[in-house]
Amino acid sequence: MSMIDVLVPEEQEGTKAVVRGWLKQVGDSVRENDPLVELETDKVTQEVPAPAAGILAEILLDSDAEAEPGALLARIDTEGKAAAAAAPSPETKEEAPEPAPAAPTGGLVDKAAIQKETRLSPAVRRACLQHDLDPSCLEGTGRGGRVTLEDVKRVIAEGPAIAVSSAPFSAEDIPHDRMRRTIAENMVRAVSDAPHVTALFECDFSAVAEHKAAMKVKGVKLSYTAYIVKAAAEAMAAAPAINGRWEEDRIAISPTIDIGVGTALGEKGLVVPVVKDADSLSLKDVGARLDDLTTRAREGRLDRKDVAGGSFTISNHGVSGSLLAAPIILHQGQAAILGVGKLEKRVVVRELDGQDVMVIRPMAYVTLTIDHRVVDGHQTNAWLSRFVEIMENWPQA
Repeated sequence: MSMIDVLVPEEQEGTKAVVRGWLKQVGDSVRENDPLVELETDKVTQEVPAPAAGILAEILLDSDAEAEPGALLARIDTEGKAAAAAAPSPETKEEAPEPAPAAPTGGLVDKAAIQKETRLSPAVRRACLQHDLDPSCLEGTGRGGRVTLEDVKRVIAEGPAIAVSSAPFSAEDIPHDRMRRTIAENMVRAVSDAPHVTALFECDFSAVAEHKAAMKVKGVKLSYTAYIVKAAAEAMAAAPAINGRWEEDRIAISPTIDIGVGTALGEKGLVVPVVKDADSLSLKDVGARLDDLTTRAREGRLDRKDVAGGSFTISNHGVSGSLLAAPIILHQGQAAILGVGKLEKRVVVRELDGQDVMVIRPMAYVTLTIDHRVVDGHQTNAWLSRFVEIMENWPQA
C-alpha cells in the first residue's frame, strides 16, 4: 500500500479556513487533480485537488473542522487496494436508535430542512426525523458544536418533555453560513482591538466626472471606484502612516500600496479583493484590474492571492445608496479605511470672479476611519485633504 497525504494549502496569509464539505468519500476512486474538498474562509472558497490518482483511503478533517495551513486533510492509496472497505467513523457506523424508546413530541419540525442539513451525519439525520426532533434546538457536543448521535440519544432518553422541538421564528429565517459567522467574528475583534475615530470631508466630483466622460468618448470605460483607488494611492504621500499598521514596538509602514476594495456579494456577504501596487499603475490599469477582480469575486473565482496582503481598504458604500457611513477597519494589518458615500447633485457655494454664487455640483461625503493608535487627527485630515484635492483637480483627458 502506498499512501499520499492531502494537505491544506500553505498560502492562507493567516486567514482562518474550515472544511466546507467533501466532494469525494472514503472508498471513492479519484484521478489526479480531481477536486476532493472545499475549504472556506471569510473571503473565498477554495477547492483542494487530489495530488495523485488512487482511492480515497482516509479523511482526517471532517466538515466544519478548522483547517490550518499544512494540516493533513486526507490520505490517498495510490495502489488502489485500500480504503474501499474502510470502516466509517464511529458516528456514522452506529445505527440510529429504534423509535420505541420515546414517543414523538408533536412539535413542528421542518423535515425537508433536516434532510438538506449537511452538518448532520446520516445517522443523526435519521434519528432526528424518526423522533420529530429539531436539531437546531439540540446542544451539540461534537467538533465545532455539531450534533452527534450521542446528543440525540441523550435527549431521547430524557423524555418527550425535554425533546420538544420549536418552529422556526419565520419561514424566512436565514441560517448562518461560514462567511457570515467569520464576518461577525472579525467585526467584534476589530472594534475591540483598535480604537476607531472617523473624520468627514465633502468631495466635488465635477473634474472626475468630466474626465470619465471624456475617456468614454475615447473608448475607455472607467468606474468612479478606479479614480478613488488611484487618488487614495497618491494621497499616501501626505501621511505615510495611513498605509501602515500597529505593532507592539513600532508603527510599521507598508513598502507597497495595496488597496482592497469592498465588493458586495448580495446575500452572501462581501469580499475585499486587493489592487496590488496601486501607486505604480496608471488609471487605465487600475480600472482594468478592478473590473477583473470584481467580476471574479461575484462569480466566486477569486484566488487567495487576490484577497491577501492589503495595506489599505476602500468601502464605496455609496453605490448601494448610503450617503454617509463610517466603515470598520476589518484587517488587523491596516490602520485606516476610506468610506465614499452616494454621489448626488447638491447646491454648494463657490467663489466665481470674486463673488459667492450657488452652483450645482456632483458631491459625495468621504470618511476616513483610522486606528487612533497609529495616527492622530492631524495625519487623518492631511490625508483626506490631499485625497479631496486630487479628486477635485483631476487633469483633463
